[in-house]
Amino acid sequence: MKKIILAVGAHPDDIDIRCAGAIAKWIQEGATAYYLILTDGSKGSEDPKISNQELTKLRHSEQQNSADLLGVKKVFFLDFIDGELENTHKLRKEIVKIIRQVKPTTVLTWDPTIIYDEKRQSVIHPDHRVAGQATLDSVFPFARNARTYMDLLEEGLKPHIVDDILLFNHIKPNYFVDITKTIDLKLQALGKHISQFRDMKKFQERIKLIDQELGKKIKVKYAEAYLRIQLRQPS
Repeated sequence: MKKIILAVGAHPDDIDIRCAGAIAKWIQEGATAYYLILTDGSKGSEDPKISNQELTKLRHSEQQNSADLLGVKKVFFLDFIDGELENTHKLRKEIVKIIRQVKPTTVLTWDPTIIYDEKRQSVIHPDHRVAGQATLDSVFPFARNARTYMDLLEEGLKPHIVDDILLFNHIKPNYFVDITKTIDLKLQALGKHISQFRDMKKFQERIKLIDQELGKKIKVKYAEAYLRIQLRQPS
């Protein structure tokens, strides 16, 4: 069965940082990929002079350009307020709607259980945690349950069962993707998010080193890592 990917991020750039290499690889192998961005990205700047509307428009453009570079079929923007994301009925319904619309075989999103990373001395953005939890809740049980959001049935959006989930930013991953052939494409995709990084070359080099370290775990040059949850067991 043809692979259909739905990657869900809290902000523009989340997906490209964490999994653009794998997505580019799968697209090259014949998969269809979609991006779902939950917030408007309006807090993604330290410049007090730019308006929220201007920043949102800029970040939409950056994300769309990045997705186009990789060959992503469509980017969905929900535009919940950046920094105020909550795992609500409204948010889950919007995610379920997209899941039923594109019918992904694989969903990628943030691991919601990681609050901080002691090794890297960092705290995980609350929007990232909410995005991961809301997406997991939407995949199971709500997207597959006919009695949840029954008005979506009237729109022709039938229940859908996702084969597997790949959680990024997990401390103990169990699934690695060799991105040696797509690392350059990933770095180019990251380069589209110019509003987010003062020194883009330095940030790209940092990501490259992280993916290089992950590659060592499976004896390849570059890799991305995930926690895989198989919801539909192979027959």
